[in-house]
Amino acid sequence: MDLTTMNDSKNYLLGFDPGRDKCGLAVMDEPGTVYDHVVIPSSEAIAQIEQYRRKYPINQIIMGNQTTAKIWQQQLGEALSPPLPVVLVDERNSSLEARDRYWEMYPPQGLTRLIPQGMRVPPRPIDDIVAILLIERYFRSVEHPSSG
Repeated sequence: MDLTTMNDSKNYLLGFDPGRDKCGLAVMDEPGTVYDHVVIPSSEAIAQIEQYRRKYPINQIIMGNQTTAKIWQQQLGEALSPPLPVVLVDERNSSLEARDRYWEMYPPQGLTRLIPQGMRVPPRPIDDIVAILLIERYFRSVEHPSSG
């Protein structure tokens, strides 16, 4: 399949890992290319989402379904114009998975390589990587829907 013909019809998704203090955001397209990802204070999340919408034709928001999800879903509905559909996905164990993904994306350097991966702590918040994983989980759920 010729990817150049698909460029015009790409489905862009915004991954959103909401939190009380900080949020992770990521922009990906349907093939799985990550265009941007960032961890920002929660107070700046709506403004950052609007900025991404000006840059990318985002079709929907994929958000984790845990603690602050309902509050954020309401805030997004009120703040974004036009509103975007919000799809909630299971975010259980996403922080542990994101820690492993961090080390795949940013391999350890120097003496850090000698520390077993399970004991390494990323040197920065990884909420943006959680946002990437949420989109990937969404893709898997669409490709292989479960019966329950």
